[in-house]
Amino acid sequence: MNQTPEELARDNIDRQLTACGWVVQHKKHIDLNAGLGVAVRDYQTEVGPADYILFVDRKPVGVIETKKEEEGVRLTVVEGQSAEYAVSKLKHLHNDPLPFVYESTGSLTRFTDYRDPKPRSRPVFRFHRPETFREGLKKPKSLRERLRDLPILPRAGLRDCQITATTNLDDSFKANKKIPTTNPHQSFWSASRRRGPHKDL
Repeated sequence: MNQTPEELARDNIDRQLTACGWVVQHKKHIDLNAGLGVAVRDYQTEVGPADYILFVDRKPVGVIETKKEEEGVRLTVVEGQSAEYAVSKLKHLHNDPLPFVYESTGSLTRFTDYRDPKPRSRPVFRFHRPETFREGLKKPKSLRERLRDLPILPRAGLRDCQITATTNLDDSFKANKKIPTTNPHQSFWSASRRRGPHKDL
């Protein structure tokens, strides 16, 4: 069976969501009690159908805007479209704006937490699990906002160059600056490892 690029992207996203603990459903067969996290395809909003609306504990928390593979280099361009869905009203619901927004081709995925002081998308390796969203929503501050309150670096046993590099990295996080690296996740996780295991948004 021949599939369009958009259908291939959705099939890939469906598999990834399922692997991350989401129950994927079509809008005609919605059962929000089917699991902690439910991803509903083609859910109607006041600005049109969203590709996916994410529900946690039966409450809408996020949206996924899908694009075909060749549009991966332009994912940041469609962030405005994703944001429109996030702030729109959902059919049959009186929802607040949705804080968690993705743009994805199924191969490349970007994520924005609109609770951040200065929301900006970042690449992610996979979709967050429903449990991660549930725990994140219990916290009064988003991850990037909490990065402004990083603890003072313990200097014992560190060389001057390590102290300088880590302090500069902390300052960049607090200022919400982009860090240029070959691997966009490298700097973030290297900083996180020295403070212990990290499971967050």
